[in-house]
Amino acid sequence: MDEEVQVWLYDILQSIVEVESYFEGMPKELELYRKDIKTKRAVERNLEIIGEAANRILKKHPGFSLIDAKQ
Repeated sequence: MDEEVQVWLYDILQSIVEVESYFEGMPKELELYRKDIKTKRAVERNLEIIGEAANRILKKHPGFSLIDAKQ
């Protein structure tokens, strides 16, 4: 696996870890999330990072296995 792909996979992992950290010690309730604009924006940004990294990986290596990447 080339270095660029490793960096993009790391970006995906870090974004997932970051999103999970936003909810530590809190109940995961949709209404609480909807009311918390800062958390919503932070989660949205991390989803953008994940999507962009996944797109770059698939563009460079179309056969790369990223389960449910298109969703």
